[in-house]
Order: sequence, then C-alpha cells, then structure tokens
Amino acid sequence: MTERIADIERARAAAEREDWVEAYEELGALDPATLTARDLDAFADAAWWLSKHDESVDRRQAAYAGYVAAGDEQEAAGVAVRMSFEHFQRGEPSVAMGWLGQAQRHLEGQPECVPLGFLMLCQAVVGQHTGDLEGARELSEAVTGIGRRLGNRELVALGIHGQGLALLAVGRVPDGMALLDEAMTSVVAGQLNQFYTGVIWCNVLDACLDVGDLGRAREWSDTARAWYRTLPPESPFPGLCRINRATVVGLFGDWQEAAAEAERVSEEAFNPEAAARAFYETGEIRRRIGNFAAAEEAFARAHELGADPQPGLALLRLAQGKAESAATALRMAVASETGHRLRRARLLAAQVEASAAADLLDEARAAADELEGIAGEYATPALRASAAMARGVVRLREGDAVGALDVLRSACAHWQQLRMPYEVARARLVLGSALRAAGDADDATLELRAARSAFERLGAEPEANAAADLLARPGELPRGLTEREAEVLRLVAAGRTNRAIAAELVLSEHTVARHLQNIFAKLHVSTRSAATAFAFEHDLA
Repeated sequence: MTERIADIERARAAAEREDWVEAYEELGALDPATLTARDLDAFADAAWWLSKHDESVDRRQAAYAGYVAAGDEQEAAGVAVRMSFEHFQRGEPSVAMGWLGQAQRHLEGQPECVPLGFLMLCQAVVGQHTGDLEGARELSEAVTGIGRRLGNRELVALGIHGQGLALLAVGRVPDGMALLDEAMTSVVAGQLNQFYTGVIWCNVLDACLDVGDLGRAREWSDTARAWYRTLPPESPFPGLCRINRATVVGLFGDWQEAAAEAERVSEEAFNPEAAARAFYETGEIRRRIGNFAAAEEAFARAHELGADPQPGLALLRLAQGKAESAATALRMAVASETGHRLRRARLLAAQVEASAAADLLDEARAAADELEGIAGEYATPALRASAAMARGVVRLREGDAVGALDVLRSACAHWQQLRMPYEVARARLVLGSALRAAGDADDATLELRAARSAFERLGAEPEANAAADLLARPGELPRGLTEREAEVLRLVAAGRTNRAIAAELVLSEHTVARHLQNIFAKLHVSTRSAATAFAFEHDLA
C-alpha cells in the first residue's frame, strides 16, 4: 500500500511540474481503477502534450464522467470547457459546441468560479468567429474581472488577450496590439500553465502576422523562445503556433529552421488547417531556393487541404517565366479576396510584380495604388516597405528610373529596419536595376553585389542568378553560356528540334544534345520551355 501511494504521488508531482513524459509514464503504470478524476485529467494532459490525441480524449472523458459521478459540477464544467477548446483546435466545431453546452448546464446556478471564466472565454472565441465582435470584447473584459476577483492570473491574461483580439478585429490596431503586449508579459514572466501560455503566444504571433507588424512578431517570437524550447519534441503545441513561428523565422532569413518546423506541422493529421499552412510555407521556401518542382507539389498539397496557394503559386509561375499566367492567377485571387484588407495587401504586392513583368502596367499601377492606401491605413513598417517596393517597380517599368529611386531606397530602409534579409536583397536588386537605368553604374554595381551576396547566403539561387546576370559586363553572355550554347538556345527558343538544330549548325545530334544538357545545367532548368523563357527574358531569342 505504501509503495502504491508513493507511485501515485510521484505521478502527481510530475504532472504538477508539467513534466509530461514522466507523468505519462508514471500514470500509465498505475492501475486505472485507482486513479481519481483529477488523476485522469492530468493523464489526459500528459497524453495531449505527447500527441497521443485519441488517448487524451478518452482520459479526459473518463475524468469528466468521474466528476459528474461525484456531483462536482464546477470541475465537470472545467473539463467540458477544455474538451471544447481541444475540439475547436482539431477542426471539430460541432463536437466543441456540444461540450460547451454541457459546461453551461453544469454551471447553471453556480457562484462565480474559475470554470465560469473559462466558459466565457470559449463563448468569446465563438462570438469572434461568428461576427459578434462587441459581444466577444465584453465577455473577455468580464473574464478579466473574474480573474482579478478570484486571483486567477490565467483568466486575467486570457481576458486581456481576448479584448485585444476583439479590438484588432474591428480595426483598432494600436489599442488591440497594446493589450496583446500586456497579455504576453504574463507569458514571458512564466505566470501561466503551458497550455494557456501557448494559446496566447500563438494568437499574438498570428495577430502580428495578420496586421503586418513583423517587427513585433519577431520580438515576441524571440522573447518566448526559451519557453518554446522546453516543450516535448512530440508536442502538438503550438500547432498553428508552430507554423506561425516557422513563418516568422522564415521571414527573417532562417529558412532551415522554418522548413523543419513546417515539415513537422505538415505531418500532423489532427489539424488540417495547420498542415495546410505548413505545406504553403514549405512551398514558399522551396520556391525561394529554386526547387520549383517540389514547391509546386507543396502548394498543391496546401490547396488539397483547404489553403489558398496564392500568392506563392503565382510567384512560382513568375519564376518559371510564365508572367501572364501569374498575372491572371493574381487578378482572380485579388478579385475574390474582399473581406480581409491585409490578406488582400499580400496579393496586391505580388500582383504588382507579376503584372509589371507581363507589361500590364495599368493593372500594376492600380494594384500599387490600392496597396499604398492599405499601408497608409495600417502604417506598419512592413506594409510601408511593400508599398514603396511596389511603387518603385511600377515606375521603373514605366521608364521613370529616376522617380523609382527614392521609393526603392525607402523600401530598402524599411526592410533593413525590420532585419528581413530576403526582402532587403529583393529591394536592392530592383534598386540596382533602377540605378543602372538612371546612369549611375557604380552605385548600381554596389547594390547588385550586395543583393547577390545576400541571396547566396540565404540559398536563394534564382535571385542570386538574376543578380549575377545584371552584374555581367556589357556584351557578356549570362550564366557563363558560350557563343555556341547561345546559338543552340536561340534555336530552341525558335521551336527547333534537336535534329533541325544539328542540320542548321552543321553538328551531330549527339553534340546538340550535349550542348542542351550544359545549357540546362547552367540555367538551372529542366525543360525546353523553361530554357525558352530564359532566352526571351535575357534577349537571347
């Protein structure tokens, strides 16, 4: 008997300090008949943190049944609310609403208590998703009050965080972000349990990305890194949170970590939304490094799982030399995105790039105008940089190289302030082109060299090659092509077969095939159509 008591006390101590691996092992070694409802609830927590989702649900349901049998209405309600949260996260809203209804029944006639606060939080989340934003804000404010009266720090922080999200949803960005910052101080101070730490951290990152406040996203991501690294490797959490972190670290140049995080999330079948976003992020990274076939596959998987693959897929088409296809896809995507100004801003920035490349200057100009309006409305550095970049691209394509310089320098400055190396390099690439067109060859070379170095450090091979092409001396063929290879490429672009090329250049078909193999390797392409696109882009056709 003494040994059994020691075993269960050890298991409870592990759960109390949130050592989920030990808690799971210790609780799993005990006779289930000896576990209380509270022990089963802790067992469910441990299973959840180790991504044993079905087992977690089973244990939590058993805990709920134990509290109901004991007549403990408040604890039963608390478990029901937690079940509701988890089923919402799993993309099972009907089941979640059923548990929410159970929680309400248990708390009818009960005095003010902590489970009531969590019930109201869940109701606020439902209100926010169904459009009752003022109701969500009022419920969150009430939760903060309950938390203060009962001395519960988690309710206080979650209530403040809920108010912030509701204010953001109605466009009160500075007020909303200030409240989210306040809630995050509880996270970094270690005042909350791991689950609700993750809820707040995830939502704050999501909100920062949503409004384009990338500097704030980086600050909070870096600040919470110590907590993040304490999570078990098997942990499903932060789920969407982890893909938010992948997005953040990817934006700031750590593509290896971003790819690793995205790959982990994409393998999690329990959350299709997170997996879809992970595949999209994977596609973006692969596009930037020049692995176009793998990027296309990732975007297709994202689409299958319900995510919009734009603007990434259109930018992939643009990188493949299909400017008109990219412009068409983005025109349709912008037309269909009417409800979210900030998502529309991302599409508009890509539309400027694709439309300008396809010589659809009226379309590019209109997209740049609208993007400037959104940037003025939200006034975050990333949006200002994106709008300046778009305006510079349009002016350069219009032939106003001198007029493009100031806005492109502004874009560079904003991206540098945010410490986003890929975006800085892209802005420098366009700035270098504008400087050269304006007749400033020396400064153009400085910018293009800086862009090429940054792209090479990041592994962004397509852009590094583009910068190298722009740095080539006048009269020099791009990518180290020989004169004979350029002749073969011109004929490929003209639609000639290998046999026809051999006859025209008085070569053997074997020699033509070898030249074509060398051309593909130097251009980093694998098809004749891609080589043809390169030839037209570089005036070799």
